[in-house]
Amino acid sequence: MAQNNNNDYFGSNRALWNKLTAINARSPLYDLDAFKRGQNTLDPIEITELGDVRGKSILHLQCHFGQDTMSLARQGARATGVDFSDEAITLAKSLSAELTIPAEFICCNIYDLPKHLDRQYDIVFTSGGVLCWIDDLTAWAQLIDRYLKLDGFFYIREFHPIATVFDNEKALELKACSSYFHQNQPMLFDADGSYSDHQAKFDKACKSCEWQHPMSDIMNALLSVDLKLEFLHEFPFCSYDHFPFLEKGGDGRWRFPGGKELIPLMFSLRANKV
Repeated sequence: MAQNNNNDYFGSNRALWNKLTAINARSPLYDLDAFKRGQNTLDPIEITELGDVRGKSILHLQCHFGQDTMSLARQGARATGVDFSDEAITLAKSLSAELTIPAEFICCNIYDLPKHLDRQYDIVFTSGGVLCWIDDLTAWAQLIDRYLKLDGFFYIREFHPIATVFDNEKALELKACSSYFHQNQPMLFDADGSYSDHQAKFDKACKSCEWQHPMSDIMNALLSVDLKLEFLHEFPFCSYDHFPFLEKGGDGRWRFPGGKELIPLMFSLRANKV
């Protein structure tokens, strides 16, 4: 995960993600044992929309402890994962060595990546709960452009920004509680546990500093570096229980009761560098 490190928010979020790493690594949501047995952790949407990655070089921004990075490597990609959590990258490197998966991992804030990496990739990839940790989408898009080869593409599958407008803790129905639009100052929360295991708690709460980005800001940031949109898809289901009243289907997707399609819960997009 990443932020502009010219303020204290970066340090707060890094401390948070260092604590989340241990909980997530032992949670059913991440199912590390299944991953060690060879399970691919990429979302089915990502597998379909990324296409054949064999022989492709892929830069995975905000990779957490690297399961998706290594899943891409298992599919034949030359994968590099980046994350600012030293606990997450330490675990990623350990898993890569234990499972003999040839993936590279770099620990740094993504905005500092040019200090550590100086090559371009066929694909820049990021996925699943990443944009809320970024304060400056223009700088983010410029970084994507910097690391993409000509004729390469950027791909993201992410939770939809409209879903963050609604209370996701105790509400029994959609109840708007925050603005859809971006503010320069982050939303501040006291975090005492993980989305991956609602029973696991921190010994001491951490500050979570998050930014909201409407879809128009995401699109305009990518267009500002002249990436060409190939597609934008929105999905009425989620990969985890974002709201307490969602129901899990046999396909592992979480949907509104009765199969209602009220708002998009995830989106994906792919943009080309031409």
